[in-house]
Amino acid sequence: MLSNLAGIAVTFFYILLSELFRKPEIATWADNALINVLTCLVFMVVAATISYRGMEATKSVQYVLVAFQLGVLVLFSCMALYKAYAHGGVNAFDRTPFSWEWFNPFGVGSFSAFAAGIALSVFIYWGWDVVLTMTEETKGSHNTPGKAATLTIFLVVSLYQLISIGVISYSGTSDGELGLANPAIHDNIFAVLAGPVMGPLAILMALAVLGSSAASLQSTFISPARTMLAMGFYGALPPRFAKVDPKFQSPSTATIASAFVAFIFYAVMRMISEAVLWDTITALGMMVCFYYAITAFACVWYLRKQAVESFRNMLMKCILPAIGGVLLMIFFVQTSYDAMDPSYGSGSEIFGLGLVFVLGAVVLISGVFVMLLTWWKNPEFFRSRGTLKRGLPDEDTPLATVDEAFDLQ
Repeated sequence: MLSNLAGIAVTFFYILLSELFRKPEIATWADNALINVLTCLVFMVVAATISYRGMEATKSVQYVLVAFQLGVLVLFSCMALYKAYAHGGVNAFDRTPFSWEWFNPFGVGSFSAFAAGIALSVFIYWGWDVVLTMTEETKGSHNTPGKAATLTIFLVVSLYQLISIGVISYSGTSDGELGLANPAIHDNIFAVLAGPVMGPLAILMALAVLGSSAASLQSTFISPARTMLAMGFYGALPPRFAKVDPKFQSPSTATIASAFVAFIFYAVMRMISEAVLWDTITALGMMVCFYYAITAFACVWYLRKQAVESFRNMLMKCILPAIGGVLLMIFFVQTSYDAMDPSYGSGSEIFGLGLVFVLGAVVLISGVFVMLLTWWKNPEFFRSRGTLKRGLPDEDTPLATVDEAFDLQ
């Protein structure tokens, strides 16, 4: 995920430069593998440095970037809707009247297509849970992370719905020049539609997507770094991953490791083929379905004693997580099966298997390898000794701060 975000940031960085200097050829610099990889390295170093400096620095950057991108995306959507419905839609490319059928899941042609759509949607919405990894660093840690996660989901879903309705209403679903079924614009729809929809304000879209990619890149460092921090603390990874910088109070080894692995992965994939890099996005959708499903099942097991205390607990801590986990696992299995077809994704294949499936399988096998290695090196972790305590803390019991948890007072 980190590598793909950096790749998007690089693309829109050169698009922005081409518009600023009115030289379209600058936008093609992103197609040069060496320039692309070196620029990506700069973006990753800057993002990792901000994340390393702790949550205060991260928070300030996020406020500015997120506020700007939200404003531009709402403006773009409203302008697209205005051109689609004002004056009979004469200013739209292919005016398509709004229909509630767009939201009908039973209108999808096949279960395979539906499962693929779900996997992509999960990937698109993925990231809201980053606020949950910052619980120990949050004021009001009992309630604030949950409220933040709920608000984030609501805002992200609402924004995607607004943009989708606006774009479909303006462009339609034909394969015309600006039609959404035109494969020539699939790689960069915002860059293609920004000019026709926003006119002279199109440069704001390039800035917004660049800012969005940079913000997502920088914030995405938070989640894996703190996940590896916890895994190092509890013994699922080597103890060095539990190190916290005494000055910035941030995961030091974990943040650096995240940046290093992401850059190496991006550089290798980009040098091999850009198609391989884009196939990783589809494979990531499958992986997110898988790990969300596993998390849901773990939630049911971990909270099983609390679930029997009341109907509300049974619903919220057992039934709903179990249903979500089962559905996500079904979508994962279906998408994995479909991804075996070489025509899935970019059309690349290895030994007759689709590249998307191979990438997903490699990720899973790598995880299993690390798990088996941990089982051999630290079997105590799998016996629940020294890991999570059973049960939940009382309302009056404050959660441990980072300083307390890692003895860094």
